Amino acid sequence: MLRIAVPNKGSLSEPASAMLHEAGYRQRKDRRELVLVDAENEVEFFFLRPRDIAVYVGSGKLDIGITGRDLLLDSGSPAEEILQLGFAGSTFRYATRPGTAKDVSDFGGMTIATSFSGLVTKHLAENGVDASVVHLDGAVETAIQLGVAEIIADVVETGTTLRNAGLEVIGEPILKSEAVVIRGTGAPQDDPKVRQFLRRMQGVLVARRYVMMDYDIRVDQVEKAVALTPGLESPTVSPLHHEGWVAVRSMVPSKDAQRIMDELYDLGARAILTTGIHACRL
Repeated sequence: MLRIAVPNKGSLSEPASAMLHEAGYRQRKDRRELVLVDAENEVEFFFLRPRDIAVYVGSGKLDIGITGRDLLLDSGSPAEEILQLGFAGSTFRYATRPGTAKDVSDFGGMTIATSFSGLVTKHLAENGVDASVVHLDGAVETAIQLGVAEIIADVVETGTTLRNAGLEVIGEPILKSEAVVIRGTGAPQDDPKVRQFLRRMQGVLVARRYVMMDYDIRVDQVEKAVALTPGLESPTVSPLHHEGWVAVRSMVPSKDAQRIMDELYDLGARAILTTGIHACRL
């Protein structure tokens, strides 16, 4: 069986489980369940702390896992990302009180508090900065107020929490993170079970980005209509019983669907329908 590590809690857990469900895999009904066997798909899921997943996968104990890019890089584990999953996006940045520093080059001799000490230590070394790093498990924004550090490094979404603490973001982002599928760097590169898993997950990603669009259009307007709905390879065009009309079916990006429907209508298209795509293989 393919052995897969899945986040058991936090911002990665529910979106990962939802995506696996859409890909056709069983998911646990009881959050206390730590191991789930999906015999039909020949997969065994292990529900682990997101921060530990890269360690298990990098050691070869598990074949692949879903975790955050930030957690993967912070772990220093011999594992690599093989697919971006498009959820749990975040930006990892430095912050401090106004006037303390303008950029990472000003951090020399200072102390930086963070929950991602491995990632920060590596970033400081890459920039040739000699600074101390203090590891905290959470609420790092209070470290400056309590005198533990002059700088913090943390995940920044809207920046509201930092502003409420009297802090400002400084310098360029350390890292832009999202959920990723990872495998050990020493794992086989052509494992057919891993390839199948990746195809399923890629199918979910495509299904989420596209809708299927159907419409009827006069023959003399087909070329203009097809230019709006080119599909992936080419749209399907079928003659209708009513002479001079055809039916067209094509995949279109869901974010553009309403605009495309308006433009098709202006061309004379009618019976314009969109339907969701639950799964696909490209």
